Amino acid sequence: MTSPTPLPTGRSRRRDVVQRPPAVFVVLAVAGLALFVVPLAGLLVRTPWSNLATLLATDVVTQALWLSLVSSLGATAISLVVGLPLAWLLARVEFPGRRLVRGIVMLPLVLPPVVGGAALLFALGRRGLVGGPLERATGLVVPFTTWGVVIASTFVAMPFLVITVEGALRNLDGRHEGAAATLGASRWTVMRRVTLPMIAPSLASGLVLTWARAFGEFGATVTFAGNLQGRTQTMPLAVFVALDGQRDAAVAMSLVMVIVSLVVLVALRGQWWPSR
Repeated sequence: MTSPTPLPTGRSRRRDVVQRPPAVFVVLAVAGLALFVVPLAGLLVRTPWSNLATLLATDVVTQALWLSLVSSLGATAISLVVGLPLAWLLARVEFPGRRLVRGIVMLPLVLPPVVGGAALLFALGRRGLVGGPLERATGLVVPFTTWGVVIASTFVAMPFLVITVEGALRNLDGRHEGAAATLGASRWTVMRRVTLPMIAPSLASGLVLTWARAFGEFGATVTFAGNLQGRTQTMPLAVFVALDGQRDAAVAMSLVMVIVSLVVLVALRGQWWPSR
């Protein structure tokens, strides 16, 4: 005679209800995952593996990759220099219009990149609000130059650093900073020895996300800096051009950008989502 199956306890039943989603959720989740997996699978299937190295060694690809690396690193450096103080002000200082300022800073996150590029052109172009007087005074022209690529990349990427660091500063336990100040540390010493080390993981995550966004920037760059090979043509722009007649090169460059982006996201595991 077999013993009866024990009934689940109240705790195990609650755990079962919470951890096991409805069947329809599983089906919808798989469908949602397919929206991401299928395009990547299509890219992998279309990749010309036999001559991939040859395609990536062409002048167009190497110049575009080098320019993407230089411009994205430049944008990240500028974002660190001006974005960190901006995040600190938004997190720690009460001033009239702070919400409006935060909204303006975060606007590139939701603004179409082409619109951002057009705004930069109207501001810094040869007839722009700032660009016109700047050219007449110094002869400096920013649009359609490598510096234009850096500025466009900074415009669209810096909000990632600001929002990450601001959140870290808001959630920071101020007792350590207060203790350091009580012991006689100056504001710069508190910032350098206490605040920055405590937000270092978030700062690093913000910098990596900023670099990744700048590395993949397209719309603002092509609008503000153009698409000049060896001068303003970054990897995304080179992919766009190669799609018209050089599909294998476009696929090869796309694969490189996908790998770079995936590596960045995996490296951030535990900073933006649970590590398990």
